[in-house]
Amino acid sequence: MILAIDQGTTGTTCLVFDREGRIAGRAYSEFEQHFPEPGWVEHDAAEIWEVTRRLGVQAIVDAGIQGADLDAIGIANQRETVVAWDQETGEPVHHALVWQDRRTAARCDELRAAGHEALVRERTGLVIDPYFSGTKIEWLLRNVEAARGAAFGTIDSWLVFKLTGRHVTDYSNASRTMLFDIHRLHWDSELCGLLGVDPSSLPEPVPSAQIHGRTSVFGGDVPVAGIAGDQQAALFGQACQRAGMAKNTYGTGSFVLLNTGRHAPEPGEGLLTTVAWGLESETDYALEAAVFITGAAVQWLRDGLGIIGSAPESEGLAASLDSNDGVYFVPALTGLGSPHWDPYARGTIVGLTRGSGRAQLARAALEAIAYQTVDAVRAQEAAAGEALEVLKADGGAVSNRWLMQFQADVLGAPVVVPEISETTALGAAYLAGIASGVWDADEVEAMWREAARYEPRMGEDERQTLLGEWRRAVERAKGWAGGT
Repeated sequence: MILAIDQGTTGTTCLVFDREGRIAGRAYSEFEQHFPEPGWVEHDAAEIWEVTRRLGVQAIVDAGIQGADLDAIGIANQRETVVAWDQETGEPVHHALVWQDRRTAARCDELRAAGHEALVRERTGLVIDPYFSGTKIEWLLRNVEAARGAAFGTIDSWLVFKLTGRHVTDYSNASRTMLFDIHRLHWDSELCGLLGVDPSSLPEPVPSAQIHGRTSVFGGDVPVAGIAGDQQAALFGQACQRAGMAKNTYGTGSFVLLNTGRHAPEPGEGLLTTVAWGLESETDYALEAAVFITGAAVQWLRDGLGIIGSAPESEGLAASLDSNDGVYFVPALTGLGSPHWDPYARGTIVGLTRGSGRAQLARAALEAIAYQTVDAVRAQEAAAGEALEVLKADGGAVSNRWLMQFQADVLGAPVVVPEISETTALGAAYLAGIASGVWDADEVEAMWREAARYEPRMGEDERQTLLGEWRRAVERAKGWAGGT
């Protein structure tokens, strides 16, 4: 039995998987989001730990087992989110700065203006953007006195510390910090110096699948044996272990990852090169397109505007219309990611008339998820030089059949949904299972099973018209907060 902790941006899921890779127990809870200023997003790391510990117990009970029956624990986590904690007390010194947080946008402008983009691109495969952890750590060091001398880490590092007492992170999470040399697999002293970060305050980078420590938090003496950033974990859980295979995870944001094997490719325009995972002595890489707001747009309709009572309600509202009635929603609520990388873009709704209502807004939010995925895939196709044959889809939104069909329609390629849609947790379980000897890599690849396939039905003229109007709307959103 493997306990997989999927610590996401708006909630935490704990799943127990049996030896056949099927779900035996589960627990889920949302946690509080903090928005102290416009563009700022924070989490309470102590709350995340307490929620995770409680849900782990609940999932174990739901599986009908004892904690001592676990073979291993795997962790997948929201990436780039930074926690700073006191090295003596082990308590957070400030709220965690979330990957969506844009408070360091001006600092990133300074770094680009000073000519540091090429160095960051070469060493890390990333662009200079407030999305990544490096400038978040710098902000904490400059603005929070208690952070000076603190330990820093992404959420995986924080949870492993609370579980085992060790200060480690895996290569996939380290590669999202803007401080990690993805080719040499260690913290880069030049980049750390640029942002005033002491490498000794950062966790030890380690392979994704290995024994990272042991814990008795859930009972017994259980190894924590797998760590991966959520998107890399989903790539592994989708059985995309070979070069040329791709997936998209629909969560708070959406992330399209293409496995490139042992080779770290030059990142294409608007794309990122990232570490996929480390297995023993081998490290795989991926080409990534990151979309910041997709599922969070539907959550905003629910929590921010109150026009829907639940996320599933959006499916019926969208299907009630014959068309989008010319309404487009660009959900740049925290800027735009791939392929635009515009931290000053802001959310924009265009095409409203007196006849527009809840249904049009709900449909526009769902369509925006699909359009942004198309933009990301097209950028990857341009970089790879070949068209995508099939998109493996996972995450919460795959239960929305209207959205999955629309995605296939505007993408012009089949969309395939796996039997187990929680592939982020599944990937973490697979990594932990491999490290602890429960499975080998071939066995976990053979466990993947298809549940649904959506074939494109839309004509090319309609597809291009919709995408053309979408891109016109995107241009309206770009640079808004910067006054351009």
